[in-house]
Amino acid sequence: MRYRNFGRHGFSCSEIGFGAWAIGGAWGEQREDDSLAALHRALDLGCNFIDTAAGYGEGRSERLIARVLAERRAAGKSDEVFVATKTPPAAGDWPPSPYDVADERYSEAYLRANLAERLANLGTERLDLLQLHTWTRAWNRNPTPFKVMRQLQQEGLIGLIGVSTPEHDQNSVIDLMRDGWVDSVQVIYNLFEQEPAAELLDTAKECGVGIIVRVAFDEGALTGKFTADTTFPDGDFRQGYFAGDRMARTVARVEAIRADLTGTDYTLAQAALKFVLAHPAVSTVIPGIRNPAQADANCGVSDLPDLSAALLQQLRRHAWRRAFWYGGK
Repeated sequence: MRYRNFGRHGFSCSEIGFGAWAIGGAWGEQREDDSLAALHRALDLGCNFIDTAAGYGEGRSERLIARVLAERRAAGKSDEVFVATKTPPAAGDWPPSPYDVADERYSEAYLRANLAERLANLGTERLDLLQLHTWTRAWNRNPTPFKVMRQLQQEGLIGLIGVSTPEHDQNSVIDLMRDGWVDSVQVIYNLFEQEPAAELLDTAKECGVGIIVRVAFDEGALTGKFTADTTFPDGDFRQGYFAGDRMARTVARVEAIRADLTGTDYTLAQAALKFVLAHPAVSTVIPGIRNPAQADANCGVSDLPDLSAALLQQLRRHAWRRAFWYGGK
C-alpha cells in the first residue's frame, strides 16, 4: 500500500481507502459477516482511511466500523485508522434548493445533535473528520454551518472539517477551499466525470485541502461487470441511477474504454482507480468494499505500476459531460 499526504494536515493516508456505503445498505443484500471481514481484510492490507456517513443504513455502517476497530484493539493490533463520516442537512430538498437557508438546514442545534449521534455510533469522543454531506452555492457568501463546525473543532469534538460536493455543481465548493473553510473535499472524479481536473483539484492542491474521491467506478459500471441487460432489485440505489436506457448507454462507453486497455496489463477496475490516483491532488480514493475479495482487489491496485503518460492521455478522451443523472434522459 502506498500513502499520500492528506492535504496539509500531517496525516499519511492510504491511497486506497474503504468506502463504507454498501456495508450500511442500499446496494442490495449485504451479509454482516462479509462486511466485518471486508473491513478487517482492508485494514490488514494497509488501508488506514474509512469513509462512512449517517445515512449509510441510518448509522449501521458507522456501528460496524466501531465494532471492527474495537475488535482490533482487543486483539492488540495498533492500527492508526482515520475515520471520516458525514452529517446530512435537516429534512428538505436534496440537493438543497438555492432558496434554502443554511441556518435552517444545518442549524447549530441540529449539527450538535447529529454530531452526538455520530460519536455514539463510532464509539469515540472525537471524530477524525466530519463532512457536511451536501452543499449549495447559495450558501457560499455566508457559510454559517462551517462557523459552527470550527467551534466544534475548537471544543475538541472534531479533528478536521470537510464537505461532500453536490453532484450537479461540484465547483460550488471551490470558494470554500480558497476561503479556508474546509480541510477536505469529497468529490466525484472518474473516467467519465473529469471536470474536477479543470479547476477543483488544482485549487485543492494549492490550498492544502485533502481530496477524497468517491464514485471512481461510476457506481460499479467502470468495473466492467455490467451488461446492457443488468438490473437491480428494489431498494438498490443503482436501480434509479441506471434507470431507463442509462445502463445500455453506459455499457457502450465502458466497452470503448475496455478496447483502449487491450494489450495493457490493467483490468477496467484497476485502470479506473489508477486514473484517479494519477492526479497529484488526490489524497485517497474510496471504492466500495463489500467482502474480502474486493478488499484484496482494490487495495492491490496501489501496488501496480502507474499508468503511462500515453495511456493516461488516451483515457482522457472518455470524459462524458453528462453532469449528474437528471430526471428523464
